[in-house]
Amino acid sequence: MERKDEILRLIEEGARTAKELARYFNVSLMTIYRDLRELEEEGRIIRKHGNVELKREEEEIKENVCAVCGKDIDLRLAFIFILRGGKKIHTCCAHCGLIKFKSLDNDRLEVVMTRDFITNNPVNALTSTFVVGSSAVPCCQPSAFAFGNEEDAGKFVKGFGGIATDFYDAVAKMEELMRGGQRVDFSF
Repeated sequence: MERKDEILRLIEEGARTAKELARYFNVSLMTIYRDLRELEEEGRIIRKHGNVELKREEEEIKENVCAVCGKDIDLRLAFIFILRGGKKIHTCCAHCGLIKFKSLDNDRLEVVMTRDFITNNPVNALTSTFVVGSSAVPCCQPSAFAFGNEEDAGKFVKGFGGIATDFYDAVAKMEELMRGGQRVDFSF
């Protein structure tokens, strides 16, 4: 049996802390924390105040709520992260999707999908062009939009400002804007 399956069994039987689990497996706390983070990303456990719990059924049904800001999800703007094992993580917009990407274990990602802002067709977010920091704000601030092609992104920048960039640079730019004191609207 894989250690993570055994961890789930132990939690179900009453284990509540990383220390208990580390002692049981005779491994470092860091090893257990890594396993717990993966189980949390898979949606199988919840970590609260130093304790771990199995995720209850009602907590799993949150595909209509953003995993970052808690807003209702508009599918025209949404990001969907599909992890190994089929777990899906939804965000309301590219802004939250770029932020959420930083906290995910990239080795666990199978697919990152969003929709082209103009055509509304599904696109692979990792190969899309993003416009970050434009004056158009349909959801969270600073804004971010995904485009299936670079030309459409360039036209959008001419009309609404911002910078056009690839996915990974967009992640870095969003992190920079959020850390740099950019006004962020959390009214929902």
